[in-house]
Amino acid sequence: MCLNALEPALISMGLMTPGQSIAAETLAEGISCDVTLVTVGARRFCVKQALAKMRGAVEWRAPAERSHAEVAWMKLVGGLDPDWVPMVLGEDKPRHLFAMEYLPPETHPVWKVQLAAGHTDPSFAAKVGARLVRIHGETAGREDIARDFRNGPQFQALRVDAYLLYAAAKHTDVAPAIRSMAKNLAVAHIALMQGSVSPENILCGPDGPVFLDAEAASYGDPAFDLAFCLSHLLLKAVWYPSHSEAYAACYRALKDAYLATAAWEGHAGLERRTAGFVAALLLAHIDGKAPIDYVSAETDKVFVRANAKAFLVSSLSHLDELLERWTEALSDRQMLPDS
Repeated sequence: MCLNALEPALISMGLMTPGQSIAAETLAEGISCDVTLVTVGARRFCVKQALAKMRGAVEWRAPAERSHAEVAWMKLVGGLDPDWVPMVLGEDKPRHLFAMEYLPPETHPVWKVQLAAGHTDPSFAAKVGARLVRIHGETAGREDIARDFRNGPQFQALRVDAYLLYAAAKHTDVAPAIRSMAKNLAVAHIALMQGSVSPENILCGPDGPVFLDAEAASYGDPAFDLAFCLSHLLLKAVWYPSHSEAYAACYRALKDAYLATAAWEGHAGLERRTAGFVAALLLAHIDGKAPIDYVSAETDKVFVRANAKAFLVSSLSHLDELLERWTEALSDRQMLPDS
């Protein structure tokens, strides 16, 4: 994001005055957004701008207005507890960008980075589950919040089409199961989803997890959020097999903490939908429009695809059983001569 584009936005948000000195450093040029670290005087903060056309190998567009949904989600969650999200400092709706406080990696490392280094803490994972279920519980059955987050077209483009349906088109043998999930997800009306709950979008703050990247926020099925994070924890074991037991412990801790206080519906249906989404997302994280960067070897992709499809065909309904089967598959793989 160039300074000429930043300055008018910062002035409109009241974060700088005309003629004031400014410095900008690109923090991330992601698939869907630009994130810039801005220094104005002695103050530092981040500016995030949504892209209408995603970066990547395939054509992918989504409404840039999703930045407004992200701001609304962060303000809502900040109202539950200000330590759970960065503080929103301003919003420029015409430019589809907003400013938020900067949380440096020295005090707020990314959970994905910690997991990759083998710094696994099930108690932290449990806090992720506890905070996520609190957000879902506070918003379940709330028609006012459903009205404010009626972001179906955005969620459809960002998650249903780009993840589930794109993967289904590549794997016709399991496409009916995935398309059925996608259809139900598109019309779900249960609680507020964040849409991108993964270790790369969670910071390890001094007071626990801090959630980032809520541009896919929409009212729908909370099982999708839980599944999104659990699927990433499973895939970490393909990335670093030596930490597989620790990742499994984090999976259990997060899942148990979440289900312990999920009171808006019976656990059987919630867990069944979550298990289905986990299976579908394992496939989508490999063969969707935004494949993960840390499972790149073809042999690893073949392993993920085979197990994801087996889970879908089996219609698993229990998250513990899914983890057990995944763990067994990993163990069998490590015993092979070429593993």
